[in-house]
Amino acid sequence: MARVFEYFVVCGVGPEIRTLEGQRGFHGTGTMYLASLLDQYPPPNHALYLPPPPQLSTCVLPAGVEFYTSGFDPKNPLTFPKSYPIVLTEGDGSKIYVSCIAFRDHVCEDIAEAYHIPANSFADKCICLVSRSPSFRILRDVLEEIFTLCFSSSGSSKPLWEVIAHVVSNVLLPDPGRDRVLFSVDSSLLCVEIPPRDGLPHADISFQPLVQCLDVDNLIKLFTAVLLERRILLRSDKYSLLTLVSEAICHLIYPFRWQHVYIPLLFFSGVDYIDAPTPYMMGLHSGVDTSGLMMDGVVIVDLEHNHIITSEEIPPVPEPEYSTLRSEIMKLLYPNLVGIDQMKSSMGNAVDRNLRGGNMPWGEDHDLQLRFIFLEFLASILSGYRNFIENNATRIFNTQAFLKKRSRSTSQPPDPMISQFLESQGFMDYLERGHGAEENSHNLLDRLQDAIGRDQKPLSVLPSPLSEREILTISDLGVGISGLGANYCYDRFPANVRTEEQEEKRKQILATASGALEYSGRHTPSSPSIPAGKDSRSESLSPRERAAERERMVLDIKVKLQGLWLRLLKLGATDDPLSSFEYGTILALIESDAEGIGGSGFVECISEHIYSGWSCQLTEEQFIAVKELLKTAISRATSRNDMATVRDALEVSAEMYKKDANNISDFVQRHLRSLSIWEELRFWEGYFDFLLDRYSNKSTNYAMLVTTQLIVVATHMAGLGLHDNDAWYMIETIAGKNNIGYKHIIRLRGYLSHIRQMFIGYWGIYSVKLQPASSFGVLSPRKDATVDAQQPAEVSGVGRSWVQSMFSRESSLRANSFSRVRKWASDSGSIASDESGDPRKQELSSPGQKKLHTSLRMLRGHTGAVTTIHCVTKREVWDLVGDREDAGFFISGSTDCTVRIWDPSLRGSELRATMKGHSRTVRAISSDREKVVSGSDDQTVLVWDKRTTQLLEELKGHEAQVSCVRTLSGERVLSAAHDGTVKMWDVRTDTCVATVGRYPGAVLCMEYDDSTGILAAAGRDMVANIWDIRAGRLMHKLTGHKRWIRSIRMVGDTVITGSDDWTARMWSVSRGACDAVLACHAGTILCVEYSMQDKGIITGSSDGLLRFWENDDGGIRCVKNVTTHNGSILSINAGEHWLGVGASDNSMSLFHRPQERLGTVSATGSKTGGWQLYRTPQKTSAMVRCVASDLERKRICSGGRNGLLRLWDATINI
Repeated sequence: MARVFEYFVVCGVGPEIRTLEGQRGFHGTGTMYLASLLDQYPPPNHALYLPPPPQLSTCVLPAGVEFYTSGFDPKNPLTFPKSYPIVLTEGDGSKIYVSCIAFRDHVCEDIAEAYHIPANSFADKCICLVSRSPSFRILRDVLEEIFTLCFSSSGSSKPLWEVIAHVVSNVLLPDPGRDRVLFSVDSSLLCVEIPPRDGLPHADISFQPLVQCLDVDNLIKLFTAVLLERRILLRSDKYSLLTLVSEAICHLIYPFRWQHVYIPLLFFSGVDYIDAPTPYMMGLHSGVDTSGLMMDGVVIVDLEHNHIITSEEIPPVPEPEYSTLRSEIMKLLYPNLVGIDQMKSSMGNAVDRNLRGGNMPWGEDHDLQLRFIFLEFLASILSGYRNFIENNATRIFNTQAFLKKRSRSTSQPPDPMISQFLESQGFMDYLERGHGAEENSHNLLDRLQDAIGRDQKPLSVLPSPLSEREILTISDLGVGISGLGANYCYDRFPANVRTEEQEEKRKQILATASGALEYSGRHTPSSPSIPAGKDSRSESLSPRERAAERERMVLDIKVKLQGLWLRLLKLGATDDPLSSFEYGTILALIESDAEGIGGSGFVECISEHIYSGWSCQLTEEQFIAVKELLKTAISRATSRNDMATVRDALEVSAEMYKKDANNISDFVQRHLRSLSIWEELRFWEGYFDFLLDRYSNKSTNYAMLVTTQLIVVATHMAGLGLHDNDAWYMIETIAGKNNIGYKHIIRLRGYLSHIRQMFIGYWGIYSVKLQPASSFGVLSPRKDATVDAQQPAEVSGVGRSWVQSMFSRESSLRANSFSRVRKWASDSGSIASDESGDPRKQELSSPGQKKLHTSLRMLRGHTGAVTTIHCVTKREVWDLVGDREDAGFFISGSTDCTVRIWDPSLRGSELRATMKGHSRTVRAISSDREKVVSGSDDQTVLVWDKRTTQLLEELKGHEAQVSCVRTLSGERVLSAAHDGTVKMWDVRTDTCVATVGRYPGAVLCMEYDDSTGILAAAGRDMVANIWDIRAGRLMHKLTGHKRWIRSIRMVGDTVITGSDDWTARMWSVSRGACDAVLACHAGTILCVEYSMQDKGIITGSSDGLLRFWENDDGGIRCVKNVTTHNGSILSINAGEHWLGVGASDNSMSLFHRPQERLGTVSATGSKTGGWQLYRTPQKTSAMVRCVASDLERKRICSGGRNGLLRLWDATINI
């Protein structure tokens, strides 16, 4: 039998003291410190037991450890011990249950002496019982007995750790539903029992706190949010409440399980986790400030004030289940109020069972009834679900058929709450576990549905309790024997007996800490002479004597530097650091020494001081001096190619800091950005090799080893303020040489972007020097054209607020942190720099070109946000001789439910027609010679006559919003929708002739080749499906993406897909295989394009980057990055000579490839790299949702949230 208790653990202040920020040493009583694991039973390295979770010490004291001048005071409630449970989740999803008691205890004398902590000081300490069983009550009872036994005046009959050892080692878990285990803690008798396995899961908690904190409506709203797997943040100033409410709501969704991040009590320093985009349930103390976090879409539940707020609407529970659920909860919670009109003596059995016990205090029966109320609700909304379980290769559950059946029975349209629930991971996990299958008879949900169908009592599905459980007694033979009746009393919680090895290690740590504080006393400044030249007798010395003389000289300089450094740190607020004796002498030692002993010795001196326990905080005056000295030391070391000193200086600069006016740490490293060495790839390659050699555990996975060291490199790059693209180029190069795989590259890209965002979110973007660009950037035909001068480019600072992290779903919010922010000089039109073949650099076009007229027009007509734009091309209207006037038209759709046709050739009167017919937002538009086709959220596809703008047909059949439409030859239309279907329609007969594909999730993108009949479609199921429509068969299921597929492009035998997993993939249609994974973006791939001329690929992402890829020795490599845009790339359209791009920040760009480069390589050795940025228009402040381009006429049109279309007509003549 398994044991009830896995561990007894003590956490608090250990021999190595660090603040929450990682600073070593004691910094006073107003600072919070990291908790350490002090003692445990069973002891560490025990052969039979796994170690406790590594995060345990941090989680049991969520606020950290604080020092106090006094201990427990019966008159001061703030000093009282606190008892609370926490739940930890391991990587496999299993839970660890911990009961905690936090209290103030004496600081150990040896620790106080080593760190010079005042005598008789106190600090937070926490004792914990750890278990795999959710037996919250017995965990708390046992722990409180141990705590009381320790501090009681009567003491215990044997040493406390013997009592703990007996309880942990001997108390076994009883057989569920059969046994009751009796045991004692010293002289107190306790028992533990577990309910039967075939009943409701073991929940050893009271559900009363949940219903006391939230009213009925908010309880149902929280239940719905959990069921739909939203991001949920519970707030309270009571630790116990956060854990109990989290556990209770997880039990109410039985038989479904919470599948995502679960942290009922989040430690304070982990508050940034709240910005994670994936579903989670977390509890956070209400005293922790979250004002700097985005909180977009988070369901915030204030348990203290019965308040729930969220920026995303939670769909309501459908009727009639909502009314039934609410009524049953009201009967349970307020039986006297609900039954106030009923007679006290009923006729027959009319009185409800909930009303008869109206005055009874809350107990286990109430818990059971509340859980069954929610189980009956789930049984009702999922009535008959077992008939729709298919379990075939393509799907597990036929969601659409189930929703149809429910709609018919309720006479209501499909309910969004149930639709979302059926797509949740919890429901899929439930089906995959085998629940719902006929052979599974242990599922209470199925049994309850069967009982309801047979008109049986719902509670009859629970197992009948045994009349008598078998009692198992755990005897403690040592009670009263140890010490022959002596009592053991304690004034503090005792430490367990340490081994010799543990005691020796503790002494070493404390000795190091004590020595670090006395560092300045041991190293007094000395005054050795500075060697100014050769000694006259030096030439007569032997090599050994010269080596000894040099060693003395090095030691002389280092000793002098140590004294000067310590005196420099004592500069006062009135001292001028740059004119002080200390600064001048150190500077002379660094500059006058040709061998670099002064510079390397200065950096080594700082490093030793940091290692000794120095806090690394500088005053404003000290900061100025240290910054300038480090700059000089690095510059001199760079000139000598002394990369070891540069490397050490980089590391110490990341430790030293000052506090700014907002009490934010400003590190020295940020002020070293101007040094040119950081732009050198060779330095970072050498530093990476150094980190790799220094890593002690070489047995680990090589890819993980490389990734870990590259994270260190990325952290330093971000701390220096290196531009995101420059830093990523160097990291990508190093990663590529070590072949770590695209998954690790994606993680690195995300990490670099994340820390770069945090840096510029407060400090802004470093102002780098850029080559000036021509205002109308056609490349000069002269190869020797040069730029005479350099001028600094203006950059815009980013506001002092946190931007969305790399986990963000709202990708447009983070674009500014991924790209350069530039202001261009031209008023009417301007360019961004051209790109070279080097993926991190941008070549700039030469001046001297003729200024060409540009034109921007604002097209007004829509009254709601523009959601889709379609450009009528010559190809789709078969304009062979240029006689079609509609070629070049733009057609737009909007949230105002209208479709509008625009003719750019009519300046001032561009609006040709407005077509009304949809009842909800228009999402997709296509056209041919005669028709315009539009798809909408109203689940219809409308066909319009392009000439008369009259509505021809209304195609109905989709059961969710239409996402894509495409006109085909032969009066056919293809449409895809969020109901997971792709349908082909015959416009002449107004009928659906075929449902081409069915998918388990929404279809978000679609491509069709009319010449071959091949269809490619993808979406939320993360699979790209290839169909041969003419043969009526599924050719391939292209699997590999880990998140939604947002974009797809098919050209010939090649399919390219872009996904939320930050990768694009290239596939072969004929073989159904993935030919390449294109990773390196820092966000969702929103659009992909294939360049026919050079067989290159262009990808655009929410990170604002445009990347050009080409084949290279059988693989695909990125040959160019474009950082012109600051917003998500929404559209890429490649033609023979021109490439149009539009982004969400209302920026557009036009690229050109000269005629002479077609079929050849560019000057940089690449084909795709031959695209040159021709020009961009002046950007205006607007948020764009869609973009389309007409490359034949050099026009790009964007649609904004404000309902305006912005048409850019470059009017270029080449």
